[in-house]
Amino acid sequence: MKEQGSNVVVSEKPEAYTPENSTTHKSHWWIWLLVAVLLIIGGIVWWHRSAATPDAKAGGDAASRPVMVTTAVARQGDIGVFLNALGAVTPVYTVTVTSRVQGQITNVYYREGQMVRKGDPLIEIDPRPYQAALTQVEGQLAHDQALLAEAKIDLERYQQALARNAIAKQQVDDQLQVVAQDEGTVKNDQGQLANAKVNLVYTHITAPIAGRVGLRLVDPGNIVQANSTTALVVITQLQPITVIFSIAEDHLAQIQQQLQKGKKLPVDAFDREGSTRLASGTLLSLDNVIDPTTGTLKLKAIFDNKDSALFASQFVNVKLLVDTQRDVTLIPTAAIQRNAQGAYVYVIKADQTASIRTINPGTTDGATTAVQGLAPQEVIATNGFDKLLDGSKVTVRTPGSGMGGGTGQHQQAGQAKPAAPAGAHPGGGASGKSGGSGQ
Repeated sequence: MKEQGSNVVVSEKPEAYTPENSTTHKSHWWIWLLVAVLLIIGGIVWWHRSAATPDAKAGGDAASRPVMVTTAVARQGDIGVFLNALGAVTPVYTVTVTSRVQGQITNVYYREGQMVRKGDPLIEIDPRPYQAALTQVEGQLAHDQALLAEAKIDLERYQQALARNAIAKQQVDDQLQVVAQDEGTVKNDQGQLANAKVNLVYTHITAPIAGRVGLRLVDPGNIVQANSTTALVVITQLQPITVIFSIAEDHLAQIQQQLQKGKKLPVDAFDREGSTRLASGTLLSLDNVIDPTTGTLKLKAIFDNKDSALFASQFVNVKLLVDTQRDVTLIPTAAIQRNAQGAYVYVIKADQTASIRTINPGTTDGATTAVQGLAPQEVIATNGFDKLLDGSKVTVRTPGSGMGGGTGQHQQAGQAKPAAPAGAHPGGGASGKSGGSGQ
């Protein structure tokens, strides 16, 4: 420090560089870097939270929106108890026509697949050899009949002579035997004549039953043998026709009880997919023994088959009606859902909410099921189960809404619910049976 008059000049010497000063500067730099990293992380977290907030709000809005459902009303009615089985169509009669005589086929009158009546001509075998044999037998018969007549005349003459003691009795007795021999010869000729006529008839083959003719097996010009096993034509009766099917022996008592009451059990025959009913008939008979290897009993049902919907050896699905349950609660089968606790349905309440109701399903007939735990006239959901929960708000889809240009109008579930019957349980439980069918 120097003093020059009044001016005082202070001169400070710069602080010398030391290792302690360098460490202090580095520690401050890492602090600022850490602060910057924390700020970046905080910004990223804030950005993600702000981006997720609209989605969460949208999800909450979707959860609060009513679920669109289609509904059905439980009704009281009757439902049939059916036994399902696989059956085979079996003709009442199947005839394989063969030739009774030998000869050449001259005509085939039927067409393949033709429906024929009893007595219709089918095949003709050359009749000329048999017509000639018939003529020959007729001539032999006439000859022997003349001999018989002559022997009878001689016998009468001998008897008159014996009465005058003109001849010996032995001669009359001998003539009696001649007459008897001629009578035997005439009878033999008559038998041969009948046989010749039958053979001539056999050359004209006719349909022994009414039915459908199969494919043609012979042609004109073919030679057939008498009593051959080779078929000339096969005829199958289609009207009426039967179906043979098997059921488990456990159902035998139930069927016998109905038959002992004099009831005719209806039987329906469906196609292979079980969707189209081909014919309706009645149970005809039961077999007399249960198959011990399968534990099943064969049954036979008969069908008029006026439209020829059933065909011989066709496989069909059979539904045998053994009983009818009266005045039960019926709902669509599609409305029934199942979980670990059992079967349940979604009941649509008047306040536009869905409530889970446990039920006991019973007999099912196609798309309809009898249940316990519901009252008739209660409204239940038939779809939308993937979104429904207990207490969910719902909107009922009217027919045609959202389906190819429908009106799109919705009605609230509570407005669509009919008034509950007088005997219905307030809590929606099973009601008592009423006298009407409810249909």
